[in-house]
Amino acid sequence: MYTIPPQTTIGHIHLTVADLDRSLAFYQGILGFEITARYGPSAVFLSAGGYHHHIGLNTWQGVGVPPAPAGHAGLYHVAILYPTRAALATALRRLVDAAYPITGFADHGVSEALYLDDPDGNGVELYVDRPQSEWKYAADGSIAMVTEPLDVASLLALVEPTVE
Repeated sequence: MYTIPPQTTIGHIHLTVADLDRSLAFYQGILGFEITARYGPSAVFLSAGGYHHHIGLNTWQGVGVPPAPAGHAGLYHVAILYPTRAALATALRRLVDAAYPITGFADHGVSEALYLDDPDGNGVELYVDRPQSEWKYAADGSIAMVTEPLDVASLLALVEPTVE
């Protein structure tokens, strides 16, 4: 049976949004992605670290279109992997400082995650993986993921205090 090569990654997401500026205020202004290309008033590409794009945003379906209805097939959430626990902590601090609503927190054993919705109601998971050596496995060899409370205080303790 064919299996996909283990080096395969998911390169980018492209989202239909109702208001490009509102979405940029979230993805660029709060999360910190950088604009790599803009296509007039209807599309923008964003990245981390200069990649051509990790996120594409467009209003090609029309400015002001309603979000997809709940209870229908579609995107559940996009997951953005942070390189370190401290980087995830900084993202959390930025969300808190912006009074941006967070819908959940979880420790999955293999990762630590926070959950929120973007301005168009698309689910977003911000997470950091634990080292694979710390993962737990079931007797059958499968990964034993869990959903436990996240220690938010220890995460926020990683953020350097800002001096104003």
